[in-house]
Amino acid sequence: MRYHALGAVPSKRHVQVRRDGAASPLLVEEVLGYEGFSGNESILYHVHSPCRLEEVGSFTPIEREEWVPDAHVHRLADTKPVAPGGDPVSGRRLLMWNGDVEVSVCKPTEPLDGFFRDGDGDEVIYVHRGGGVLRTVFGRVPFRQHDYVVIPRGTTHAFELDPDVEQTWLCFHTPGEIETPNRYRNRYGQLLEHAPFSQRDFHPPDELETFDERGEYHVTVRVRGGLQRYVLDRHPFDVVGWDGYVWPCTFNADDFEPRAGRFHLPPPAHQTFQGPNFVICTFAPRMLDWDPQAVPLPYHHSNIQSEEVMFYAEGDYAARKGVDVGCLTLHPSGLPHGPQPGTVERALGAKSTNELAVMWDTFRPLRLSTLWREIDDPAYAFSWNEDKQPAG
Repeated sequence: MRYHALGAVPSKRHVQVRRDGAASPLLVEEVLGYEGFSGNESILYHVHSPCRLEEVGSFTPIEREEWVPDAHVHRLADTKPVAPGGDPVSGRRLLMWNGDVEVSVCKPTEPLDGFFRDGDGDEVIYVHRGGGVLRTVFGRVPFRQHDYVVIPRGTTHAFELDPDVEQTWLCFHTPGEIETPNRYRNRYGQLLEHAPFSQRDFHPPDELETFDERGEYHVTVRVRGGLQRYVLDRHPFDVVGWDGYVWPCTFNADDFEPRAGRFHLPPPAHQTFQGPNFVICTFAPRMLDWDPQAVPLPYHHSNIQSEEVMFYAEGDYAARKGVDVGCLTLHPSGLPHGPQPGTVERALGAKSTNELAVMWDTFRPLRLSTLWREIDDPAYAFSWNEDKQPAG
């Protein structure tokens, strides 16, 4: 991320800072950073110590219920039947995971009781439907449909949900760091001209909220594979200013600038984020390949070292039949996949596509949850057989 600042910060780091002149107490400086003191960081100035605790509550281990299928095949699941409910944390229903990433679907209907902080990793939330405001220690981050909401680890936050729309989110958690792809950045970290987005497309907090209030404030921290609860005697949003390179932001999928070529471009052309051993890609509406002999759909390919998952967000995905908006396909390692019979011929001569999809590829096998079992369609594995084609 680029450098950003909000509120009042002193001209030098690690100096005496007071909010209202010499008579007021010193502000408390907090360095929030990656890789010890070697990675990106931000410095926040608190009215009170962020270490204050009124009460240490319970620790609840995170339990994952795994489904181990009898067969290794391509799979289709439909998230639409997943019932809404819960808050933006407890409402997350785990779909899949490995040691590098876990993916959940969330349809929250109520606010979180207090505040949340992920101390185990970074988070990305894709807002398929919904909107609202992410309220954080860094300030307010409005979010809307098709936004990726990026929340760095250690960010205390709460979601303010838009009451007039239903919420459907995909939630990614990684113990690693969410970044823009290395090949999009120069040696200084600035996004290059050929990148499919620029710094202007990433929206930082737009307003700092400072609360110097005493009371009872509940904070849930994800850490060490569980949820630790605390009670604070001061409002956690007591920051009067901050600056640095670590902050929550949004990036809207509609701002992704897709690339096209004379012939079909492979999925890395759609990459949006990277994490340890996985990527997140955005398949945005775009012009298609322009050579008269071009085949505008993906060619068949084998995922020899990766698992490919696609969430169909909007439009008509021409390479697939019987796959609706809100569905997920899983093409696991070791199996070839590609367009279903008849779709290539129908697509010849097409000039553009209106599809919007979010894809993630992992380079280690994924484990499936019991939720996937509930919404799995076993017929999808046979959908490449001409005599077993799904309708539509």
